[in-house]
Amino acid sequence: MKLDPVLTKAIRLLRRRKYGDVIRTLESEVFRFRDSFRYYYILGIACLKVNDFGGALDFFKRAYDIKKKDVRILLGLAVLFMRRGSTDRAVDLYLEVQEIDPKNRIAKRALKMIRKHGAAGNDDSWAETGKLSVLYPPAPKAPFSAKTVLIPLFLILATGAVFLLYRLNILNPFNSPGDRQGLSLTMLDREERDAPVQVDGAYRYVLTRNEVLRTYAEAQKLFLQYRDEQAKVNLNRIIESNASEAVKNKARLLLSYTGEPGFDTLRDRFKYTDVLDDPSLYRDCHVIWRGMAANLELGEDSTAFELLVGYDTRRTYEGTVAVTLGFAANINTEQPLEVLGRVVPVSGPGGMGIRLRGLAVHQPGLANNAGE
Repeated sequence: MKLDPVLTKAIRLLRRRKYGDVIRTLESEVFRFRDSFRYYYILGIACLKVNDFGGALDFFKRAYDIKKKDVRILLGLAVLFMRRGSTDRAVDLYLEVQEIDPKNRIAKRALKMIRKHGAAGNDDSWAETGKLSVLYPPAPKAPFSAKTVLIPLFLILATGAVFLLYRLNILNPFNSPGDRQGLSLTMLDREERDAPVQVDGAYRYVLTRNEVLRTYAEAQKLFLQYRDEQAKVNLNRIIESNASEAVKNKARLLLSYTGEPGFDTLRDRFKYTDVLDDPSLYRDCHVIWRGMAANLELGEDSTAFELLVGYDTRRTYEGTVAVTLGFAANINTEQPLEVLGRVVPVSGPGGMGIRLRGLAVHQPGLANNAGE
């Protein structure tokens, strides 16, 4: 299974002993990875390395709630209990590790250390951080890069893979090497290029024949460059225009192949004022806006609030947009936050407005108060 780019980055930072960078990279991603064992495990290891034992215990407990029989988490909790002098609880955990993995070297070493030094209080020198570091659970391994793929295995699989991709129309010898899946299926045929506009009807945008073809070609170019949000603007313009139904259907099909970005992958950023000026043009586009949260409504599996866009510095205010999240988020209304969301145009008494269907939230300290 392909690892999320954020977690991959964190693991590589962990391997390079940049523990502070690991924590800074992950602490604001708690809502994206709220059910991820690997997320909490990485953070727990990083906290151990910087001697933040309280933080390590919190993250290991959350990982334990997800995978109660994972040996690595049991080892992490055990070493923390040893440090706190709770030797009996540590022994129970190490014995549980041995039941699951009888050959586990860390558990054997820990039990030997406890037998040698006796119960906590007789000789607590073994509980010093420096000595206990040998009992820390192993850091997660970074995923293999392309350089680590075995050449013989690649040669064996290459022929069959190319044939399969060709049959699935994912790889086609008549496409350019840089083609992205879905692009070949959305190319305009000759009939669509010859008659790209329709005359009758009322439309938000009226485009000439050349403007339709140029706008669609630009959308395909942006899609090929993985600039999906800017491509959506061009495709929305076509859908809301006097373009022919055949061209509009190709635009809708191309829209279906666009992806969902993260905070670190969104390439094109749209201003709140620009989106508000023409909501239909930015339908389903993803944006990242900063501000303050107000009128917070927290449910078991949902969160709603109003984002005061631009008010994160408390000096400027661009406007208010309603935000809904499909998960519970313990947001602090006294601190600035950053929202990644999808634009949803809405009609109202004053004309077209917008709301955001939130995907993720960045706010300092969220990793500490989530779930409380």
